[in-house]
Formats: sequence, C-alpha cells, structure tokens
Amino acid sequence: MGFGTVVVATVTLAKSILLLFYYLNNNAFPRPLSDEEETYYLEEFKKGNMNARNILIEHNLRLVAHIGKKFDSTGEDKDDIISIGTIGLIKAINTFDSDKGTKLATYAARCIENEILMHLRATKKNKGEVSLYDPIGIDKEGNEITLTVYLY
Repeated sequence: MGFGTVVVATVTLAKSILLLFYYLNNNAFPRPLSDEEETYYLEEFKKGNMNARNILIEHNLRLVAHIGKKFDSTGEDKDDIISIGTIGLIKAINTFDSDKGTKLATYAARCIENEILMHLRATKKNKGEVSLYDPIGIDKEGNEITLTVYLY
C-alpha cells in the first residue's frame, strides 16, 4: 500500500468519525440505503468510485452505533468503541463480496463486532499496568503522590 493510499484512507476514516459524532450529537443519522441504492453504490465502489464507498460508510453508521451499545458495560469510552467500530465498518465495505449472497449489513455487523472485540482483547492485557507517573494517593497538602517520588 502506497503512501497516497494510506493518506486517503486516513482522511476518509477521520471524515467518517467526525460525521458519526455529528450525527450522534444531533440524534440524526442518514437513512439506511434501500436494497437498490446499496447495490448501486457497491457496484460503483467496485469500479473504483471512492465517493460511493463514503456514501456506504455514512449510511451504515447507525449500525456501528447500534452494535457499539452492546459494549457499554465494558468500561471503554463510548467514542473509542464507535471509532473502532467505524474501522470495522470500513474494513467490511472494503472486503464485502455481494456474490456470496449475504447482505452488507449482516457482513458489516460481524466485522464491526470483531473489530471491537479485538480491541478489547488487546487492551485487556494492559488494564493492570500502572505508570510511574499515575497518582497513587494524595499527601497532607492535597498534592498527588506518584511512584516516581519514591524512586529518586
């Protein structure tokens, strides 16, 4: 993957995440695409039309938010879960094959959930770690105490 492709993918992801936050804050999502519209935009994306891909992403953000709600009890920040779910959505749209007889939403739901679960598994290993700079208490004057104070 070339540098230009990485930049385009990063910009697209950033736009999608900003768009999702806009929709979440205003409680308005774009309506889901009809079967005909979805088929049209999938075909256009196969031809290389990146605008069609962006439309598919935008109109499936509701699915990301819906699946993200299942992970509210994990203690992770809601915005992080949605961002990671959006990455899963983008991967789903990039790899979707309509010839296999599945609907995009069905395939994307699994990709979104898998992306979130991979993130949760990866961060689970680091949950017990403590930084030397994290506060471990407060002294008599109300100043935070860190482990670095005891190391010097």
